[in-house]
Amino acid sequence: MPSITSWIRLEPRSRDVEMNTSLQARVYDPLWLLARQWQFGEFQGEDNGTPVLARWSAESAPLTRYFSGAIKPNTQIKAPRFDLSLPLETLVEREAVRPAPQPTSQPDKIRLAAEAGQQFLRMLDQQPIAPPALEKYHDAFVRGFSFQPEQRDALDPESRAFFDLVAQRVPDARRLLSAFRTTSGGEIKFPPAMKIADKDVAEVRETARNWMRWFETLFSEPEAANPTWLPERMEYSFSVATGLSDGEQVLTAPEYYEGHLDWYAFDSNREVRLGSEGDQASTTITRTAIPAPASFRGMPAPRFWEFEDAQVNLASVDAGPTDLLRMLLVEFAVDYGNDWFVIPVELDVGSLYRTRSLVVTDTFGVRTLIQPASELKEPFSTWRMFQHSHLRGNGPSKPASNLFFLPPSLVKSLESRSIEEVLFLRDEMANMAWGVEQVIESAAEYPLNRFEQQRTETLPAPPKTSANELSYRLSTETPDNWVPLVPAKRKDGMRLERGKVLRIDQTWQFVEAQGRILNPELPIDGHFGIFEEEIPREGIRVTRSYQLTRWHDGSTHLWVGRRKRVGRGEGSSGLRFDSVS
Repeated sequence: MPSITSWIRLEPRSRDVEMNTSLQARVYDPLWLLARQWQFGEFQGEDNGTPVLARWSAESAPLTRYFSGAIKPNTQIKAPRFDLSLPLETLVEREAVRPAPQPTSQPDKIRLAAEAGQQFLRMLDQQPIAPPALEKYHDAFVRGFSFQPEQRDALDPESRAFFDLVAQRVPDARRLLSAFRTTSGGEIKFPPAMKIADKDVAEVRETARNWMRWFETLFSEPEAANPTWLPERMEYSFSVATGLSDGEQVLTAPEYYEGHLDWYAFDSNREVRLGSEGDQASTTITRTAIPAPASFRGMPAPRFWEFEDAQVNLASVDAGPTDLLRMLLVEFAVDYGNDWFVIPVELDVGSLYRTRSLVVTDTFGVRTLIQPASELKEPFSTWRMFQHSHLRGNGPSKPASNLFFLPPSLVKSLESRSIEEVLFLRDEMANMAWGVEQVIESAAEYPLNRFEQQRTETLPAPPKTSANELSYRLSTETPDNWVPLVPAKRKDGMRLERGKVLRIDQTWQFVEAQGRILNPELPIDGHFGIFEEEIPREGIRVTRSYQLTRWHDGSTHLWVGRRKRVGRGEGSSGLRFDSVS
């Protein structure tokens, strides 16, 4: 006789046309609930086991070489050593901040010179010197290294007011630094006119040495002009390299301007050599970890009798027939969301890794070797998301296989307000482009608004004409902060070269750029010209600002960096020639 416990199929039966009652899956008996789990196969492991252990083996190599600026193909050089004590953003972006040791007729960084001179007096106060003598030395340094009065005439009104405030109160740090550096034999000597007592010379000299060390390390600056910034592209470019077992690996960041560096900013460059083959930096590492399932809000529950998170409702996503990305996102979240596992691996910052093997052990004790996507057949091996591509026209079409780069970049940094801001825009009516200097850094290091500065200047009144007399104008006036960028054809493409505008107020003077962005440091007989494709119709905005951060070793870094952002569209300067009114 057949067993009374046998069954063929259990299914809900509803006399109603709607399926709402059946879909509710009401539970009245826990034993019946366990039976349903058994029927759905939740107590079996026939499909696959759950990963419980992962063993990852890779080749590791820290960065050993760094090259500033754009690099041409077929270049073989011995690049300088890479300094891991600096964040990569600091090393790439930093530029000269401190003023020149000798003050010039065009003063610069007056506030920094005054505050650094005041810091010297503070440090002098910490020495065991008698108060009467200390006050006398204060006056001697202020008189002997004072600000030069002939610099005052070249200042703007706000900087001139600051100059008058500090000129007779603190010494000029630029003159202090020049005097302390030019002593012969490495021993700091003071002029006899300062009348420093013999018993106090050692303390004053120690103050000078400590002050020089503080002043020279206050900002992170390059030894020479920073070649990483490309004026013709308005962005940074540099390369790093290290040596793996199969040879040198060079990574180039050809277009960096966002303010944060990550692995996706670099491309593999096979056409250059930076001399890291003999550094012997490659080592083999092995890490063992427990895989953890990756989860996100709204993902399907792994079991039937489990309430899902209602914070994300994927069913409410509205996707039309052409919304392919939206439909792919929903399909990934619904069908493949529970197929991902995360393996936590601790890696050294500033190193390049190449995966050799990944062995996963499941709950049944089965070990599986996970192959990389690059070893699969077409078309799966042609594209991968988290891999470095080769430079355009520089290497095969496939990405660099199994490379993972952990750059020594910052998580967060403090950014000041812009000390210089230039807006590049197109002027279709004048058939040219303009670089509009909105903010520049004044001599007292205040943000100087060029538009407001122009409004305060006294312009000559136009000549009076009668009501019936026509007035001919050779050209209309343009604002002083608008610098023309004229198209010019070169061998490497069309450039927008910086030009000048002649004043029409009978002074015969040219209107020129005053900031650093439009006055870059160029080689001898060099011309400043921006590639035409770098200024689109929406324009670009380039800024300079101070950056402050702390590195993983606790050190503090302060530097000046540049950013490039989207502009505000086209503009019109109102420039017209040969007009009659």
